[in-house]
Amino acid sequence: MDELVERVDDQDRVLGVVVSRRQAVQEGWLHRVAVTMCRDERGRILVHQRSEQVSRFPGLYEVEVGGAANVGESYEQAAARELTEELGIRALPRLLFTFINQSGLSPHWLGVHEVVVPDADAVVPDPDEVAWHSWLTELELRSALLEWCFTPDSHEAVSRYLTFRTAQS
Repeated sequence: MDELVERVDDQDRVLGVVVSRRQAVQEGWLHRVAVTMCRDERGRILVHQRSEQVSRFPGLYEVEVGGAANVGESYEQAAARELTEELGIRALPRLLFTFINQSGLSPHWLGVHEVVVPDADAVVPDPDEVAWHSWLTELELRSALLEWCFTPDSHEAVSRYLTFRTAQS
């Protein structure tokens, strides 16, 4: 069964129209997606390889963890749910910023969150979602982005995330 999402406008306002995510993607309708950048206490960033069983971008690498916001879910609620489902992490990620992402399967609002994982070894990925994961320094991540095959939205999300973090320092 396909996920149900709410259409939103170009100002990220909910339009009150519920559609399947598949239809939103096919029609290019804006909807919400929540992702989280996971850091450990040493500042390393979690990178993972998507399982070959996932429907979207199987086998590609990804920096963010997340998915579509379900009907009635806030960005934060969706991000927390996805963290638990994909990595076994129970945490409330902090929303950093949103933007219209044009680089995925279709345009969508992307809510980028951050969470600091106090115990990097406590990450227990769902094998149906995640084939491999590791913690990379920012320098290692920048190198990997040039060499590995990442999901389409990873490059823009990481670029905006690192810019945001630099501006906050």
